[in-house]
Amino acid sequence: MSLEKKIYELRQQKLRDIEALGQESYPHKYAFTHTVPQILSEYTQKTAEELENPRVSVKVAGRMIAVRLMGKAAFAHLQQGGKRLQIYVKKDAVGDKGFELFKLLDLGDHIGVNGYLFRTKTGELSVHVEEITFLSKDLLPSAGKMAWAPGRGAALSPALR
Repeated sequence: MSLEKKIYELRQQKLRDIEALGQESYPHKYAFTHTVPQILSEYTQKTAEELENPRVSVKVAGRMIAVRLMGKAAFAHLQQGGKRLQIYVKKDAVGDKGFELFKLLDLGDHIGVNGYLFRTKTGELSVHVEEITFLSKDLLPSAGKMAWAPGRGAALSPALR
């Protein structure tokens, strides 16, 4: 079986698992409050203190293009309109189901997140996620992702080894 076929079948199974968590597989609508470019434009110059008081709540959607999973927390980047925004997902904040959903996501999947803006210890503008909504699964990675998969991508899933 080819690597592409294995990836396709694994992602179809993940989609079924996402549906089992109660998420709609391809929702028709997601009501966002901000776009990624808008958040970056309006809040990049704000300090951590300015983002905290008053807290800036956002609801934004995008394509997941990077993930760093660290036990019960993770950082990821959402892309929209050619711009990237970091999100921080913590199991305590999104709950067991929300974190399980996050672990089923792949690069290229579209998600919506609801949370608030903050600055990380390194000063990067980020969304502290309180709710994740699945929007769509990327069943067939692009050619660029396929070139990447045998190196790092295969390590993301034991089923691909």
